[in-house]
Amino acid sequence: MTHGTDTLGRPPARLRTLVAAGLLAAVPAMPAPALASALTTEERAKRGGEVIRSLNNGQPQPTLERMREEFPFLAEATEAYALGDVWSRPGLDTRTRQLAAVAAFAAIGETAFMKIHAGYALNAGVSEDELKEIVYMVTVPAGFPRAISAARTLSELFAERRPSEGGTP
Repeated sequence: MTHGTDTLGRPPARLRTLVAAGLLAAVPAMPAPALASALTTEERAKRGGEVIRSLNNGQPQPTLERMREEFPFLAEATEAYALGDVWSRPGLDTRTRQLAAVAAFAAIGETAFMKIHAGYALNAGVSEDELKEIVYMVTVPAGFPRAISAARTLSELFAERRPSEGGTP
């Protein structure tokens, strides 16, 4: 150890602490207008509810509503953060966002969520063939077992959404 450094060759702890404190003091505080424009949880949840209805043909999401009954905090957090903050961001259009969600959920093996988002993707104009291509892509990063599970789930969804022989969807 040389003079003025520790065994790792760094300045002494006291000096590092003083430098860190000086850097923190130099960081400007967040201006008041930015704080005033922050959304409340209720506003974020409202925005999340609007996202769900836009994805689900004007209807609430049944899984979220069931969760709201037994796990209200989790439902509120999902609605406010996942939907109100993330899903409502302007960076992607609805089709792209849903294709990304389908791919991600398929890749991690969450076929229940994948099915929900595949339904939203179909509502947004994504074709069955495009969703099948997503499943084919999943074989590369996630493997055949996850892709096969996703394919089964999509087949169920497609069958549920096709008109039955009696003429009703």
